[in-house]
Amino acid sequence: MSFIPPDFAPASSEIFMLIMVCVVMLADLTIGKSKRYVAYLLTQITLLGCAVLTFKSFSDEAVLTFSGMFVDDSLADILKLMTYGTVSAVLIYSYTYISERDMLRGEFFSLVLFATLGMMVMISASHFLTLYIGLEILSLSLYALVALRRDSTEATEAAMKFFVLGALASGFLLYGMSMVYGATGSLQITEVAKAIQDGVNAKQVLVVGLVFIVAGISFKLSAAPFHMWAPDVYQGAPTAVTLFIGSAPKFAAFGFVMRLLVEGLGNMSSDWQGILVILAVMSMAIGNIAAIAQTNIKRMLAYSTISHMGFLLLGFISADANGYSSSLFYVIAYVLMTLGTFAMIMLLCRSGFEAENISDFKGLSKRNPWYAFITLLLMFSLAGIPPMIGFYAKLAVLQAVVNAGYVWLAVAAVLFSLIGAFYYLRIIKFMYFDEPETNEPISPNNDVKILLSANGFAILILGIFPQALMGISLYAIQNSM
Repeated sequence: MSFIPPDFAPASSEIFMLIMVCVVMLADLTIGKSKRYVAYLLTQITLLGCAVLTFKSFSDEAVLTFSGMFVDDSLADILKLMTYGTVSAVLIYSYTYISERDMLRGEFFSLVLFATLGMMVMISASHFLTLYIGLEILSLSLYALVALRRDSTEATEAAMKFFVLGALASGFLLYGMSMVYGATGSLQITEVAKAIQDGVNAKQVLVVGLVFIVAGISFKLSAAPFHMWAPDVYQGAPTAVTLFIGSAPKFAAFGFVMRLLVEGLGNMSSDWQGILVILAVMSMAIGNIAAIAQTNIKRMLAYSTISHMGFLLLGFISADANGYSSSLFYVIAYVLMTLGTFAMIMLLCRSGFEAENISDFKGLSKRNPWYAFITLLLMFSLAGIPPMIGFYAKLAVLQAVVNAGYVWLAVAAVLFSLIGAFYYLRIIKFMYFDEPETNEPISPNNDVKILLSANGFAILILGIFPQALMGISLYAIQNSM
């Protein structure tokens, strides 16, 4: 029997990423402490190279390789390009912060690239094993990133909680996958979908497997009631790491849900729709109500994330292309808002001081009117106030839910969104109506100034003209289903 080598072209960006991770680690070993910026530059070059390779392989047709375990389609390419851009922005925003805290090391950049590789594998997986491998590469990298500051007891505690709960979620996911395999006889996502369509004898086993899989997915999305890790990890991790955890992995999580639930278990949508309704309502309720009581800004944003993941799930409940595309649009909007918000928190940090309390935003309009205005745009968008992108993102998923016949769910979502507006508007009150606690100047690097301003304007412009981004989202979904 002759060995037929796989087609490596669809996975060229992943191969390049893995090679460059090794290059970054070796470069960091050979350069001195005074040239640590070299690792940063190599990381940005790696992301740019991956973007070029992904763009070159862009095609409307899905290409399978590695015995059908890896797929390169429009959804994968678009999610990967967005992931590269997000990770690059995270590094630009974080450079000064990690420099002042002795985190500007090869380990930080290597772990970020390894995590990005895990996201890329998850996004392109067409087999349960590939999905799980990608998930574990991402998860293990994130655990290590949270614990990177070994002198911080908070970070160490957060990493331990993250690791234990993450292991539990991985166990749920593996158990669910094994039950689906037992019922369908395959780990290939397309084969699983075909087996379910043709009918399986062990329907009860399949449903139990589905429940465990949804539980594992919910943990990765930080959806209630599997959200318990998020507040502690967001608060305990260095702010640069919190920004990374809260942004780029959401694209991978969306790809994960699309591959598993939509492509693999799409014929069981009547079974998982009900579960997602419960998860969405609980996430919006717990996230918005618990956030009101928080005084720590990172903890507040963790609960905010939980509520936003509830909104994200609303698009999947409709179980059609329009609903999935509205969820993709929501993910993009959420990541844009998260990038800008945590960038502002890091702007308020300085050497020896962590801006972790909501009160740190007091009098920001007097200290720097421009950054106060950008924060205003971000808070309005997170609250879903027009004409920001956050408003249109919520409107899109609510329309999908109403079209699916869940009018009561849309009404509940609007009510929870109104509750959530309180803790966002409170920050605006602090910025514009309170006196500053310090007159320390805010003077970031030029690249941060430009990127943060562009981030703020993108939230405004894409809210006024969302059609192009919505069209890209719909194109990605339709060409991959």
